[in-house]
Amino acid sequence: MTSVLVVEDDRAIQELLAFSLTQAGYKVTQALSAEIAMESIKRELPDVIVLDWMLPQMSGLALAKLLRADRRTRSLPIIMVTARGDEPDKLAGLEHGADDYLTKPFSPKELLARIKAVLRRRSPEDAGDPLRVGTVQLDPVRYRVTIQDQEIILGPTEFKLLQFFLANPDRVFSRDQVLDRVWGDHRFLELRTVDVYIRRLRAALRNRGVDGLIETVRGVGYRCAPEALG
Repeated sequence: MTSVLVVEDDRAIQELLAFSLTQAGYKVTQALSAEIAMESIKRELPDVIVLDWMLPQMSGLALAKLLRADRRTRSLPIIMVTARGDEPDKLAGLEHGADDYLTKPFSPKELLARIKAVLRRRSPEDAGDPLRVGTVQLDPVRYRVTIQDQEIILGPTEFKLLQFFLANPDRVFSRDQVLDRVWGDHRFLELRTVDVYIRRLRAALRNRGVDGLIETVRGVGYRCAPEALG
């Protein structure tokens, strides 16, 4: 499930955003200040941050700058939200690391659309869109995988692996990259763990007549090979 950290000091706005995001299928963590947000990020990296500019003590702008300066968080998608809608303010937000900028007031639907757009650019597997390669279809919202319209049951890790590869067809990923993207930031696993779960995923697909979709690239890692499905 895609996770969103909402950093907003106005409780009413925070609750509204959290409710809308939860209804849309996101896992939501809330923070009333930049300091609380940093503690949350230390524990677990979210997939995207919705960040208010005007926060007590440390501003959202200052937090965005800190996140971009840290190797661990520099690629974390950030959507800045603020009542400051002048062009110089928008430019300042974008120049300090925001991927997108929303001016208050805005509708929850607009925020959801911006989040999806940012995730498509940064991590397409987290955007929540249905995916299809050949006869293999995956619906992340309904948590359902079908092959030729017949449902296939996968464990949660195998599901995430398949979602990741279907969202990035033809791209080769090392085992370390797969660990980072599928298991996340806080993982203490050996690289061979990837091989174990790839074997399980392949076996599940093979039982439904799909062979060769996840290809081993010798000496490098793995890739999704759409041509294997004809």
